[in-house]
Amino acid sequence: MLTEYTAPGPSKLVDDHENKYTFLTDRLAKSGPDEVIAENKEADGTWSTITTGEFNDRVRAIAKGLIAFGIKKGDAVTIFSSTRIEWGLLDFALAAVGAVLVPIYDTDSAAQAKHILNDSASRLAIADNRERFDRLDSVFDACANLERILMIDAHALETLEGLGLMVSDEELDERISSVTADDLATIVYTSGSTGAPKGVELTHRNVMASTRSAAMSVPETIENHARLLLFLPLAHCFAQFVQYFVISSEDGVVGYLPNIKTLPADMQTFKPTFILGVPRVFEKVYNAASRKAGTGFKGRIFQAATEFAGEWSHTVNGGTDVPEPAHDPTKQQRRKHALYEHLVYRTIRSAFGPNIKYLAAGGAPMDPALCHFFNGIGITMIQGYGMSETAAPFAFTRPNDNRIGSVGRPGPGLSVRISDTGELEIKGETVSRAYHNLPDKTEETFTDDGWLRTGDLASLDDEGNLSITGRAKDIIITAGGKNVSPLPMEQTIAKCPIVEHAVVVGDNKPFIGALMTLDKEGLEQWLPTIGQPADLSIEQAAALPEVAQEIQHYVDKANAEVSRAESVRKFIVITQNFSQDNGCLTPSMKMVRPAVNRVFADEINRRIYTR
Repeated sequence: MLTEYTAPGPSKLVDDHENKYTFLTDRLAKSGPDEVIAENKEADGTWSTITTGEFNDRVRAIAKGLIAFGIKKGDAVTIFSSTRIEWGLLDFALAAVGAVLVPIYDTDSAAQAKHILNDSASRLAIADNRERFDRLDSVFDACANLERILMIDAHALETLEGLGLMVSDEELDERISSVTADDLATIVYTSGSTGAPKGVELTHRNVMASTRSAAMSVPETIENHARLLLFLPLAHCFAQFVQYFVISSEDGVVGYLPNIKTLPADMQTFKPTFILGVPRVFEKVYNAASRKAGTGFKGRIFQAATEFAGEWSHTVNGGTDVPEPAHDPTKQQRRKHALYEHLVYRTIRSAFGPNIKYLAAGGAPMDPALCHFFNGIGITMIQGYGMSETAAPFAFTRPNDNRIGSVGRPGPGLSVRISDTGELEIKGETVSRAYHNLPDKTEETFTDDGWLRTGDLASLDDEGNLSITGRAKDIIITAGGKNVSPLPMEQTIAKCPIVEHAVVVGDNKPFIGALMTLDKEGLEQWLPTIGQPADLSIEQAAALPEVAQEIQHYVDKANAEVSRAESVRKFIVITQNFSQDNGCLTPSMKMVRPAVNRVFADEINRRIYTR
């Protein structure tokens, strides 16, 4: 096993004179002005298209408006919006004039927005709709640097374009040429899963290197008119990255989807080849297919097909979760796969639209068994690893070397090493330069020789494949001194179709326990199978013994994979769900373990550990 690895390839992916706007000019040079580059979901459900030339013309017009408004190189500008094409236009316009993009999650409160506006010293804020505009307006007087709030739905972009009529092409081009790779491009505020949000400073070099590293690592995903359906919030570094990834390709198209509630129908109309999502999105697709199959004959066929999909994926891909080299399937396996393809697999694939080829999971760890399932039914599931501090993905599994259970190898020229304590440390062109206004935190996060401490525990195999084994701060130490990594058990339990979240607890306790929250959609499908009405409340469902029995099956599966000392001895079902309001979920839907332990401390102590 290696303790340090640098991926082959150039150590410098970005020229000093480049900036994010270069992605757009490069795309124009590659494909010309008439190729479609983006589509936007309209209110009537149709998709409108915009060519590369049209996109660039609007970006330049908005950029001129920003100059006319008085935005100087280095000024901070906030976007507070859902995912929509205007977000992308503003993003590139801000890059062109050298402004610093400061995104705010569309779900953030007024208080959270105020903190970000003040910490970043934003001069201009742009909200998408009245509700978010009012949220910003309520804190306007408390933001000393904020001069103006604009609203996209009230023609903010058109207002900027009108202002920009007084700015010449020459003045804009001069500004663009002044913006260099090492200028600050964005301050991305982390979602705070381990404490208060921190502003991660990312330069144009960081962002561009991350994008180009991915393009060199997984080029198949953006070739041959790739179509990405983008619904993750663009305030998230991962969503911004994949936008740049497709726009910088030769002929890819980004579909901007403002409302995830219509996602199933939109996958059919947009027809993506590539979908980026958090693991919970893919878990819900699997659970929906399982519920639809039911518990009778169809259910047994589905279960058999699911198990064989994992076997097939292990055969053709290998994997680090079950150390076994890839090899050709037998004739019997091929026949079996063809049968399940006809009966099950093609139907599940069709849920993502008729042209789906690749899925990519980010934001949280993905259960290897679920990765094997999707690979086994014919959709390549790409895993990766990254942080806001690395401008999103840093390592990737490759479609032709898909080591499920790992997060793949670092991108070209990027380095990883494992410290003496097992912590992953990383170095390269994608790594952030600092935390905004937090010099002590910056110093604490970097080693004396310049490596970023990630806080993740990891291992490296002999070929440089990286496996994340847990969070250093997530390790549970029982009263008996047993160290327990909760994530693998939580992933197994969360496969239960009626469970929304599973959280393993037990720090300084005599044994391991767990909290469960219930999935409302899953319950509505499952309750009639036990003779109960589908519209039972969460409180009524939680009291049913059948609910506990159903969850116990999955707890038993998790316990079968660990020692007695690590197994879940007792679990409880709680009726209050995790949310951003109670601090238990981040805007990117990561579970905040310290908050869960704090918010539900009484129930944990009273219902799990009372003697």
